[in-house]
Amino acid sequence: MKRQHWARIAGIIALAAAILWLMGRAPICRCGDVKLWHGVVASAQNSQHIADWYSFSHIIHGFIFYGLLWLVAKKKPMGWRMTAAVAIEAAWEVAENSPAIINRYRAVTLAYDYYGDSILNSASDIGFMMLGFFIARRLPVTATIAIAIMMELFTLAMIRDNLTLNVLMLVWPVDAISIWQAG
Repeated sequence: MKRQHWARIAGIIALAAAILWLMGRAPICRCGDVKLWHGVVASAQNSQHIADWYSFSHIIHGFIFYGLLWLVAKKKPMGWRMTAAVAIEAAWEVAENSPAIINRYRAVTLAYDYYGDSILNSASDIGFMMLGFFIARRLPVTATIAIAIMMELFTLAMIRDNLTLNVLMLVWPVDAISIWQAG
């Protein structure tokens, strides 16, 4: 990828961080720590550090964006497609941290204590999407799909949640799933 694409990507991430700051998001966890991994979903520190169980979902976002952009913009340079993917992911990070989406998560998912991501976590989520995009670019489609399925099953087994359930429960909550997730 050319420098101009990396500059645009950095600008998009900086713009998203600035918007999140203006929305009142904390730069890092309010606990004052910066952890590489935080694995306790039902805690105030979830979505506050560099990586957590939902990082797997953002890698899958990268797989999905790579595939979709390959379908609709395959003649565009790779740097253009990555920049577009980063813009989409950054827009989601801003939307996800809006009061409307935070309240929706709290109302219909198990995220009762969810108050939004830290800016660090949002930027890291964008980075994990980029990782997924690069992986999808390098691997055959079947391998990428297999990895996505394995990550979905792994997080389902570990935390009773994954990208599929997260989207389903956000858009169309199912009481039986909510009860099962509560354990």
